[in-house]
Amino acid sequence: MSQEREPLNSLVLYHLFKWSVVSPMLHSYFQGKIYGAENVPQEGPLVVVSNHASHFDPPIVASCMRRPVAFMAKEELFKIPIFREAISLYGAYPVNRKSADRSAIRSSLQALNEGWAAGIFLQGTRTKDGRITNPKLGAAMIAAKANAPLIPVSLWGTEKILVKDSPIPRPTPVTVRIGEVIDPPSSNQREELEQLTHHCAELINKMHDLGR
Repeated sequence: MSQEREPLNSLVLYHLFKWSVVSPMLHSYFQGKIYGAENVPQEGPLVVVSNHASHFDPPIVASCMRRPVAFMAKEELFKIPIFREAISLYGAYPVNRKSADRSAIRSSLQALNEGWAAGIFLQGTRTKDGRITNPKLGAAMIAAKANAPLIPVSLWGTEKILVKDSPIPRPTPVTVRIGEVIDPPSSNQREELEQLTHHCAELINKMHDLGR
């Protein structure tokens, strides 16, 4: 049985990092606009599905959800001492890319059991323009296993934050749109999971097309 909210120590550290670093950067440096935050359930299991175009996407999405969201991150990032501490504070958990599907599902279910919302990038990797063209079934599978609703999120503008050969983020405008909650799948049947996955991708792309 999953608990209602995250462990208190994780919650304190998460919000400390959010309000001291992530939120000020989103709203000031990136001129962030957020639509649909009122759609986010504040308790219970939840799978957050999003497009993905930048390394900045996980903290931006989580900052907009009004509840902590745990995102997967490639395990290599956890070998960098300072960075490991930062992303761990923000709910990231390591995933072995050699067995990414199994590892991601197992880690996401554990996060849900601990009271976090689970963040999943629907395509599984970054795309140059932020649109989803090849969605994966992982989010729907996790939602089915955990009987958790899903909520679609669109990130617009994050692909312009970093440019080649420059480690400094650009002050580009970012817009986040949060859709309405989608009921969990009623079974693990592949046909239903595929339908749900493509429905989520369609919703996210439509929100992305709205632009700024």
